[in-house]
Amino acid sequence: MHDDLTSAVDELFPTLRSDLEELVRVDSISAPGFDPGRVRHGAEVSAAQLERAGLEGVRILELDGSHPAVFAEIGPPDPAAPTVLLYAHYDVQPPGPAELWNTPPFEPTESRGRLYGRGTADDKVGIVIHTGAIRAHEGRPPVGVKVFLEGEEEIGSVHLDGFLARYRDLLAADVIVVADAANWAVGIPALTTSLRGLIDCTIEVRTLEAGVHSGVWGGAFPDALSVLVRALASLHDEQGNVAVPGLVRGERPLIDADWDEARRDAGVLAGVEAIGEGSITQRLWAGPAVSILSIDAPPVASSINQLVPEARAKVSVRLAPGDDPERAMDSLVRHLERAVPWGAAVNVERGASAHPFSLDTSGPAYEAFQAGFRHAYGRDAVYTGIGGSIPFVQAFSEAFPGADLVLTGAGDPTSYIHGPDESLDLGEFRRSALAEAVALRALAG
Repeated sequence: MHDDLTSAVDELFPTLRSDLEELVRVDSISAPGFDPGRVRHGAEVSAAQLERAGLEGVRILELDGSHPAVFAEIGPPDPAAPTVLLYAHYDVQPPGPAELWNTPPFEPTESRGRLYGRGTADDKVGIVIHTGAIRAHEGRPPVGVKVFLEGEEEIGSVHLDGFLARYRDLLAADVIVVADAANWAVGIPALTTSLRGLIDCTIEVRTLEAGVHSGVWGGAFPDALSVLVRALASLHDEQGNVAVPGLVRGERPLIDADWDEARRDAGVLAGVEAIGEGSITQRLWAGPAVSILSIDAPPVASSINQLVPEARAKVSVRLAPGDDPERAMDSLVRHLERAVPWGAAVNVERGASAHPFSLDTSGPAYEAFQAGFRHAYGRDAVYTGIGGSIPFVQAFSEAFPGADLVLTGAGDPTSYIHGPDESLDLGEFRRSALAEAVALRALAG
């Protein structure tokens, strides 16, 4: 029934891969401290690709103090046809130490059927999935299409509400497709139905006006690092469960994963135990998780015999669906303040937050994408959760409550997003573009 789209995607695929490689070569890191000009260049390259795909009205959306977004559209061929908003983000995480990568992070490299490079899976492939689906219809899909590409997803979409306030009418749609999730495994597509939320904070402790001799004063007064370590250790119990009171824990998901596969996919070292309680999917999708992201302290190479007077750490908490970020942040701050021992001075600075989310899968958009997956993969997608957060989903759900929201993606558990050697299976890339092309046809009825 859709053999024409299969042939079109097969013929287009060298071009689609070239487009993805072009995007990966742009180090569009949105985090503070990196060149914002490179992020803008990422927006410009993305805009040029939308134009080449046949979209109209391509424009850079600006907002004071923000990295730019990109917008383009194609009007519906029939006034009765729905309008579909296709979302992805072109910004990426910092690569981290270059020596941890086997290939240069911003030079796409193929090995054993996978394309390596920062942003291959998260989320520059999402951009090319969208353009590939549109190109498969020769630039004239049977539905109205809008494309919105964000440049701040990796820093919590901090200006997304501002973009929505200014460009709400421009972004309105009947169906919203977010290509920023992942498949269950290579060859097994997934539709994501739940997301964890996020809060983070920075805790700073101080015990002394300045550093003093550890031999002269050690044993009488505490150093700040010892204080900080004790406070951070209080975030988990002996089994590794989150010990912050009041955080929500959801029900056990209907599907589960294999422990050996999970350990292999995550690169867990031999002998390292799992933490927490419950099934893998319960721990990853339906429960809170606390991570210590960073610590500011003297490096070992330059340490001296001195009581460290102050120390800081960044704490991140993933929230289960049903939790409230504001209430959870209050609980986290209160817990950390109470956990600081020995009367040390403490200041907890509240950081980013994002709502957890559960999606309704009963709409026609899910039927359309299942038709796409059946054609491209030969099977239905499984319904899964994601332990991560996508602020866009909550924001656009509130702005357009009547729209169907669909979360897809081409990554898999071995893509190592946010880590060294991020990669994408090229077969998943092709199948994902084909599935979306078929779904656009199915949405037209």
